[in-house]
Formats: sequence, structure tokens, C-alpha cells
Amino acid sequence: MSGKAILVGCEKMPEGDGDEHDVLPALADLGFTPSWATWGDPAVDFDDAEIVILRATWDYAERRDDFLDWCASVPALVNSAPVVRWNTDKSYLVELIESGIATVPTVLVEPGEAPRWPKGDFVVKPAVGAGSRGAARFAASAHDSASKHLKSLHDDGYTALVQPYQSKVDTDGETALVFFGGVYSHAFTKGAMLSGQTMDDSGLYVAEQLDVAAPDAGFRALAEDALDAAASLLGILRAELLYARIDLVRADNGKPALLELELAEPSLGFRYADAGAPLRFASAVRQQLG
Repeated sequence: MSGKAILVGCEKMPEGDGDEHDVLPALADLGFTPSWATWGDPAVDFDDAEIVILRATWDYAERRDDFLDWCASVPALVNSAPVVRWNTDKSYLVELIESGIATVPTVLVEPGEAPRWPKGDFVVKPAVGAGSRGAARFAASAHDSASKHLKSLHDDGYTALVQPYQSKVDTDGETALVFFGGVYSHAFTKGAMLSGQTMDDSGLYVAEQLDVAAPDAGFRALAEDALDAAASLLGILRAELLYARIDLVRADNGKPALLELELAEPSLGFRYADAGAPLRFASAVRQQLG
């Protein structure tokens, strides 16, 4: 098998952040001709590629409609355009809660609606956004500051999510479990990001403190359940998802809870995985064409 495999970035990061350094040679080993391109670039013939892989399209939040239109125009896109449409609006969390997945409590606040603030510290963030941009943590008594932040999101046309802050994130961080073709590959940790935020040089995402992880059975089981639930809601087999990243935290009750389920353009943490991860990814790419 051979053919063009295009990895897709954005104007500010046309070749991603370097995390996929070992992915391109792994794809080449399987007969692909891999390259990078910027989404929406009229000079690139995306229809000529055997597979087009969303990777670092982290500017989509500011022009999501254009991005979704472009996704729908690319026949060989993975993950697919319907998956991207569903997953780039974090209201999917409410659907997963309704499906019985243990999830950090999430309330949607539409523009013009008044919030009901949680009793303890809480987080306010846009329903459409990448890289933790626009997400902010507030103390239990900081309703005035939170209201101003909420208004700024509403003024920009965003629906907001309000979630109680999970205090164990300060010590344990988040655990990201990565799946390729519906099969578990590896995991990594992300430190708390909502205190003293520092943006990456690109301005597209909050700089993260990452490390390797070995999630326990409870985290692995919840990640599997969340992936099954997402596939069911989307009406697809989980094997149809080239990649998935399930971000979990330990809730204040000591049990794991879903924070986000990333199916559109998540960083996959190859730097913090074993040497076989790029090979597993390349094999999953080939599987998508079977």
C-alpha cells in the first residue's frame, strides 16, 4: 500500500509543535508519502491524498464555521467531519453525562442566560475552544470576576461551560489516555494549567507540564467506557476513530472523572510514549484504509 498522507496544521503551526517528529518516518515505512499542509490552503490538493490527518489545527475556534466547511470538503479526512463537528463543541460533555459516563459536572450557559455558580472554586470556559484558551479558574467568592469573564465569552458569541474545580488536579494533574484505531496505546500526565497561565509562543495554547503516566485500572476502565459511549452517540465503531485522547482527573470523591474527550486535533503525547507509539499510529492509519 502506498499513497499520500497529509498531516494538517494551521497557519501559525504549519508543521505542528514537533510532537509528530517520529510519525512521518513510521508512515513512510508503511509505504506512505507523508507531508504537512495548512488547513484550507488553496494551493494544496487535499483530494489527491489517500488520507488527510488533522493534527495541529489549533486556530479553528476563531473561525469554526469555515473550519467545519473545509473539513466537510475533504473526503479522506480523519477523524471524519461529523466527528469533528460533534467534538469541537464541548456541549458533548452533557451528552456523555446523560449516557452515564462519570464526568466532571458541566452546565452550559448560553449567551443571555444567567449562571448558577458552584459552591466551591469553579472553572468557566468557552464551549468552543482549543488549548485551554479562554478557560479560567475562580475562587468560590469571586462571582463578580467570573461574571465579567462570562460576559466577555458571551459578547464574543460563545456558549460557556461552568464546572466545579476538582482540587486534586493541583496535586495529581490530568491523565490523558491515548487510543489509536480504538485500541489503547499510551498515557501521559498534564499538570494543572489554570493557575498562572503561560501561553505558548504561538499564542494558540497554554504551555503544559507533561510527563509519562501509568494509569490505574479505574482510569483505564473509564476511558474505555467514555470511548464506547462517544462512538455510540456518533453511530460509528470506535475502530473508525484514528485517534482519541481521553482526559481524566481524580474527582474530589477520589474516583476518576472525565474532563474532556478529544477526537478532533489533540496533541497525542508521542514525546512521552514508548518508541512503538508512532509505529502503532502508522498501523492505525493503514487500518483506516482497509
